[in-house]
Amino acid sequence: MDTTTLTRENPVDFTALKAKQQAAWSSGDYAVVGTTLQIVAEQLCEAMDLPAGSTVLDVAAGNGAASLAAARRWGIVTSTDYVASLLARGKARAMAEGLNIAFQEADAEALPFAEQSFDAVISTFGVMFAPDHDKAAAEMLRVLHPGGTIGLANWTPDGFIGEVFKVLGKHLPPAPGAKSPMQWGTHARIKAMFGPAAADIRIEQRHFNFRYLSPKHFLDVFETYYGPMLKAFETLDVGGQAALRGDLMALINRANRAKDGSAVIPSEYLEIVITKR
Repeated sequence: MDTTTLTRENPVDFTALKAKQQAAWSSGDYAVVGTTLQIVAEQLCEAMDLPAGSTVLDVAAGNGAASLAAARRWGIVTSTDYVASLLARGKARAMAEGLNIAFQEADAEALPFAEQSFDAVISTFGVMFAPDHDKAAAEMLRVLHPGGTIGLANWTPDGFIGEVFKVLGKHLPPAPGAKSPMQWGTHARIKAMFGPAAADIRIEQRHFNFRYLSPKHFLDVFETYYGPMLKAFETLDVGGQAALRGDLMALINRANRAKDGSAVIPSEYLEIVITKR
């Protein structure tokens, strides 16, 4: 029997959930949103004190923000994701900057690399969305050299993006038993997944400012390009879409700190650096 099917110990059908998530992230164009997050990847590489010449694996890379940041520091980078179209966008960015990055389709829960293949493993707002949290964490540790570092940027449950997912969950409840990706943005979950194999874990609370022309512009962009939100709107009927749009706009307006009609929305995340024993 496939271990990903329903059992008492594992009530979630991870195979079905992963297929659904892959379809969501393949829809729209996450690169439109992902490009704005580049500063997070740059700061994370600095927090990791990433040495030039390091072999670096970017897991759930999206359109390659962390891959580019590591390559700019002369890392030997492999950029992976299970959405081919996003890897293509990352490859185009690398070519435009003349950066030498290898791109490869890969599942974060079954990385196609040998044990201890990399000096560093990195993920910005990516691996946290893998359905099986423990398997994804174990894979990151498996492919990392002893003494190597894992760098993560993960949205927190109580930050703005965490609140967005609470609103989405109110209108479209998640699969029974599925773990919230926002657990990756808590100290307790990070220590539970990585602590037994870690020599050191450093966690800093950070904020990223989403900057858009207006609150409506923010919602228009996310509704059009951000896969999970796009799929939510596609699933609901007209009345449900209107209710979801109203709740999201209320959240955006509450969070917006701009006073000139534009949108400046701080979103809390954890910057995490783990050193493997």
